[in-house]
Amino acid sequence: MPQYQAVKGTRDIFPEEAARWKYVEGVVDALASLYGFSEIRIPVFEYTELFQRGIGSTTDIVGKEMFTFLPDPNGRSLTLRPEMTAGVMRAVLQNNLLASAPVHKLYYIGELFRKERPQAGRQRQFSQFGAELLGVSSAAAVAEVITLMMEVFRSLGLHGLKLRLNSLGDTDDRLRYRVALQDYFSPFADILDEASKERLEKNPLRILDSKNPALQELIAGAPKLYDYLNEVSVHDFEKVLSYLRQRNIAFDIDYRLVRGLDYYCNTAFEVTSSELGAQDAIGGGGRYDGLARELGSSADVPAVGFAVGMERLLMTMEKQGLFEAIAPQSPLVYVVVQQQELADHALQMVYRLRNAAIKTEIDLAARSMKAQMREANRTKASYALFVGATEFATGLYSLKNLATSEQTMLSLEAVLELLRELPAREPLKL
Repeated sequence: MPQYQAVKGTRDIFPEEAARWKYVEGVVDALASLYGFSEIRIPVFEYTELFQRGIGSTTDIVGKEMFTFLPDPNGRSLTLRPEMTAGVMRAVLQNNLLASAPVHKLYYIGELFRKERPQAGRQRQFSQFGAELLGVSSAAAVAEVITLMMEVFRSLGLHGLKLRLNSLGDTDDRLRYRVALQDYFSPFADILDEASKERLEKNPLRILDSKNPALQELIAGAPKLYDYLNEVSVHDFEKVLSYLRQRNIAFDIDYRLVRGLDYYCNTAFEVTSSELGAQDAIGGGGRYDGLARELGSSADVPAVGFAVGMERLLMTMEKQGLFEAIAPQSPLVYVVVQQQELADHALQMVYRLRNAAIKTEIDLAARSMKAQMREANRTKASYALFVGATEFATGLYSLKNLATSEQTMLSLEAVLELLRELPAREPLKL
């Protein structure tokens, strides 16, 4: 057993798996660009109060899951980011981006940190990709964000996912609903678990998000938020659903859906996969028009976004057999050195090949020719290019097709020309 181990709740990602990550990230990058979203990168830690105010002090994230540090030299507490939206909004407000353009479409791929119990698909250091549309949160904007998210899933080949939606209404809607929930749950306070008892006073909507099996029947009988929506909220939600129907995006309306962050309003949504067991959420999001004011802005900023857990997404893709064609790209050529005194000459040839954008490998450990050929086969190289005394003397090098064993003698320039003319390798498609 080595002296040092990875910290509990973290994991190492090796090349074969990293190729899968890069593939997914490439699809996200391409589709985000197609939809007009530009990448943003923000710090991995922020002042703790950003998350306390932005996410909500009654959420499990703030109450139980944040990695918070001793104060900085100025006496302010710091926290590793447990989610991205509050940090993105902070960056936009701090840098006054909305003054230069009324709408900003941003996306990210980044690491986050929560003190959760480590389990499959849920680590203490984890990754998400997501998008935030700031400056507008109309039904069309909500539908655009949902469409982008679902198009990522479709492009990756995922199937069997379920999109669920609900409307959380505006502030007045939720205030009326809050009273209704307190009236409903209060007579059952004795059977509520401790977390739900605390939520009953502070934020009864959070009780609807409880995963306690003993409370599910009680929760199922609770009033529906939809019945407390005003006419504008209902019309806005119905318009979102209309856009999704026009785009043939299947969905279910789930009147119990309450996202785990306090800043959501109006349309909220979640995508689940049956491949993930009890913790089946793969991503979700919604509108958060009031977040900017919570963070100190003098006015609300209309906004809508989503986030998808990379680990859960990758786990679902693996279970659906979508990674069979994805692996680190093999070298096109493996240069085999027959006499080590020619190693420097061979290295110069490798430089020439790579400079011509030809993926090339060479043994750097001065191993035998037999060992080099084993390595060429292990890396699944397409060709072996032999460098020996005869080749050095004549300037003609033996190029062997490792699939057909066909071998030919060519000058280096001819080798370069031949390999350049090979059809470009298509990006892997599912």
